[in-house]
Amino acid sequence: MTTVVQPDVLIRELTLGQILDRTVERCPDNDAVVYVDRDYRQTWREFAADVDTVAKGLMALGVQKGDKVGVWATNVPHWVTLMFATARIGAILLTINTNYKSHEMEYVLGQSEMETLFLIDGMRDTDYVGILYELVPELREQPRGSLKSAKYPHLRRIFYLGPQKHRGMYSMPELMAMAAQVSDDDFQARQDTLSPHDVVNMQYTSGTTGFPKGVQLTHYNIGNNGYWIGANQNLSPVDRVCLPVPLFHCFGCVLGVLACVNHGATMVLMEKFDPVVEMMSIERERCTAAYGVPTMFIAVLEHPLFPKFDFSSLRTGIMAGSPCPVKTMKECVEKMHMNEVTICYGLTESSPVMTQTRYDEPDLMRKCSTVGQVMPGMEVLVVNPETHEVCPPGVPGEMCVRGYNIMKGYYNQPEETARIIDADGWLHSGDIGVMDEQGYFAITGRLKDLIIRGGENIDPKEIEDFIHHMDGVSDVQVVGVPSKKYGEDTGAFVIRKKGAEVTTEDVADYCRGKIAWIKIPKYVHFLTEFPMTASGKIQKYKLRELAGELWPEA
Repeated sequence: MTTVVQPDVLIRELTLGQILDRTVERCPDNDAVVYVDRDYRQTWREFAADVDTVAKGLMALGVQKGDKVGVWATNVPHWVTLMFATARIGAILLTINTNYKSHEMEYVLGQSEMETLFLIDGMRDTDYVGILYELVPELREQPRGSLKSAKYPHLRRIFYLGPQKHRGMYSMPELMAMAAQVSDDDFQARQDTLSPHDVVNMQYTSGTTGFPKGVQLTHYNIGNNGYWIGANQNLSPVDRVCLPVPLFHCFGCVLGVLACVNHGATMVLMEKFDPVVEMMSIERERCTAAYGVPTMFIAVLEHPLFPKFDFSSLRTGIMAGSPCPVKTMKECVEKMHMNEVTICYGLTESSPVMTQTRYDEPDLMRKCSTVGQVMPGMEVLVVNPETHEVCPPGVPGEMCVRGYNIMKGYYNQPEETARIIDADGWLHSGDIGVMDEQGYFAITGRLKDLIIRGGENIDPKEIEDFIHHMDGVSDVQVVGVPSKKYGEDTGAFVIRKKGAEVTTEDVADYCRGKIAWIKIPKYVHFLTEFPMTASGKIQKYKLRELAGELWPEA
């Protein structure tokens, strides 16, 4: 029922800094980081030199081992530098959701007890600098290096990610200039104190359900997970990976950055997702891999300029973050030449990937309709969520995982940690999955997403995959709608393709006679976009709330 491979074959006792050192030694003059839209390019040797400069600057300004260093920024060039600079000196990179506004930032600043924060001006309609001055008014009054906040007594220093100066904040040039105050011997002495089992990364859960919780991940967790994610794509120093996904999320910093750093592949980064910039990046840099959530791939495939770009260099990549429509996967293979594309499944608490399809999977349907097999060094079980008994192949249940990848716990929330990790070390995902006889897993929804209509269990993803094939439909999400008669009924939220005139009746006609009548959406509502987290996950709970407003106790 489980797949286990001997840990000594799989798992390396390395810090992120040591992983970077090996790559620099292996391919020092290869491109490490590229931004096509601003002609920014660094080799691995140049990237590592910047990492060390920033790390020494942080030491000079008093950042200690175990300190939390927050980063509230889009995928700007210094983001990846900070990821490894903090790791070099034993600090914990605290990645902050770029969609946060003042209420969420107030919560994270307090709950995390962060000592240091890096930020940019803001994103869209959110002024990060203004929010910081509002939450920490002392910034305007106290000299840098002497910050004492009444509300956040742990907060010591703020950095602005750019050359400009803001009152109370250090600039990046000032930080890098401070590096001269730390000797090579002192820098090495700090690194000598580090263990691969130290926490190196802290991420607040994306907020699709419940209050955000700080997930603590170690070098050992994410360094090894990044290695195997890259191995399952067959990444090497000849590969160039287009990364439009947010770095604050595991998709960006583990599946993306750490897969590349482990295997010496070039990171072709984008500050934020834009389908034209992505297509331009793939063509100009001859990218061999592309990452994205399904909605990103749909935006590229359906863009009017898509036929004008050359995707022939692509071979692999990752589609993940939310259930992957079979139709979209097929189009990536057929139209974007991604014959070796892979699907990953996991959650932040599992570092994050627990299953993945491989680049050399010969069965297209298996590649499209499953999330692959268990990752090396882990065990994955499907269990009955009520009895906790192991489900046989073909029977759905809750996905549970155990192995090197399990988080150290939620920061300062031991009770919440105990709710998700049981006494035997199994992490309970809250996701419904099913395993076939060959050990391939498919995810059919979250426990809360299952629609129970008059005692009949209905899988939303099954209906979504079916409607995805309908002409004029760009994307679809199915949720339960409150029903006096049945408890729940099915409702579909549909995004039309540009220019399409799909109606509610058209959706019902398309389903009628092809899927069980209880699965045909009784209610259909058309949207132009779905509510999403900044990492690209569709917030189904918001769709359920909207369904309750549109069709109350139907």
